Amino acid sequence: MRFLLLLLTLPLLAASPANLDPLSVSQHLAFYELYPDTPEGKEALKHAWDLLNLSKVELKTPVPLPSFDIQAIISLVTRQPFSDPVVLSEEQLMAIDTISASLKNRQLKGHSVWTKKEVIALPSEEIDLSHGLLINQFNENKESIRQYEASLDLMALQILARLPPNASPTTQVQAINRFIFQEMRFRFPPHSLYAKDVDLYTFLPSVLDSREGVCLGISILYLSLAQRIGLPLEIITPPGHIYIRYREGLKIINIETTARGINLPSDTYLGIDTRRLQERTIKEVIGMAFVNQASVAWGLNQYETTTKLYEIAKDYLPDDPLLKFFLGLNYLFVGKKNEGKKLLEQLRGITFDYAVSPEHTPDDYLLGKVDIEGLKAIFMRVDENRESILEKQKRLQKTLARYPRFREGIFHLAISWLQLGRPSEAKEVLEQYHKLDPNNCVVEYYLAILSCERFDYNEAWQYLKNTEQLLKTREHTCKALRGLKDQLRRTSPEP
Repeated sequence: MRFLLLLLTLPLLAASPANLDPLSVSQHLAFYELYPDTPEGKEALKHAWDLLNLSKVELKTPVPLPSFDIQAIISLVTRQPFSDPVVLSEEQLMAIDTISASLKNRQLKGHSVWTKKEVIALPSEEIDLSHGLLINQFNENKESIRQYEASLDLMALQILARLPPNASPTTQVQAINRFIFQEMRFRFPPHSLYAKDVDLYTFLPSVLDSREGVCLGISILYLSLAQRIGLPLEIITPPGHIYIRYREGLKIINIETTARGINLPSDTYLGIDTRRLQERTIKEVIGMAFVNQASVAWGLNQYETTTKLYEIAKDYLPDDPLLKFFLGLNYLFVGKKNEGKKLLEQLRGITFDYAVSPEHTPDDYLLGKVDIEGLKAIFMRVDENRESILEKQKRLQKTLARYPRFREGIFHLAISWLQLGRPSEAKEVLEQYHKLDPNNCVVEYYLAILSCERFDYNEAWQYLKNTEQLLKTREHTCKALRGLKDQLRRTSPEP
């Protein structure tokens, strides 16, 4: 099996290193694994080590190869995602650290700290992202941290081997894309897997081992490699998503890590209720990894675990209003009502900076328009299973029977009808929301669409104009709204 896998990685016309990509470390090491006792195999090994040994450090060998068994290092480069993780010896770790001495992340103060407290105390620009994350995940265990850092170092060295001296940022982005998505074949996992175990596809070790990751997981990998080669990137978080970009003046290269690094237009990430894209820091990204992990525990109703994970994240995202919102809710769920109310009080009347419409849930709870069980209901997880949608719908209807003015409950009930393919019922529920509060741009937009589908064009125009006005107050325009307006104009003249 191993022999066949290696053959698949090598475009060989004959058993000669001359037929290999001269800049591919993995191809040369795989060739050596196939032909270790031949002059050609040894030549391929020496060439691969030359590519990796960018700093041209003098090692105590007659050729620039380590004197110990190099097989584990080779396996770390050529291993398949379903192979067992490779464990390096101290001598092998030291060799990789030696040839990686010139990587740019070595210049960061965060690379030389070993405790969570030290990471938190650092300014964001001095944090080594992978080092900080691994310190948290492995609870400051140096041995485990160094194993995965060695893997990242070798990946960065392989990327640098392909780059010319003084490569432009555009060339660097292309090289990282090629390595991650073509050579190593990192992929976005199937929805059925990541929906249940998003934390497994977020943290670096599991992403490296499986070569699968959600948007945050692959973005963390990408940023870790970019820090090593000295490529400055910005971290952007539309609601529920993350991507990265390179920016120089007006030039922007967006990197969509869920789609093999393609450059999507920035307005693709804007929506009816998303008027601005948030830029994050490296320190905040560490906190976001724990936010993702907390979402899994929350979906399993493990509120104690969720609360602890949000408290860890708060060390890295101390002023994030969305984190305060989620932590405040989970304090309520675990019986810490005073702590929960204190956080929710800070959010009364708030409109998140990136949003158009206000967040009403803190107000509704504090004004007695919903109880804790009602709050739990709106966050119930649903999947492709119809039964899960019906179960959530039943809980929402029970809540609204007691608290008919709970706006988020009404909205989620409407969504459940849409998920069941019942637009008439959804429209009826959304109209109830509109009567209570006509200032939610998403509700008005949905009502415009549903009215249009029912051929009630005058009503559709009215809801569309309401939506436009709400967006205008927050200085926002939206491609989706323009598309709906054009469709309406083609069907029915504007009143």
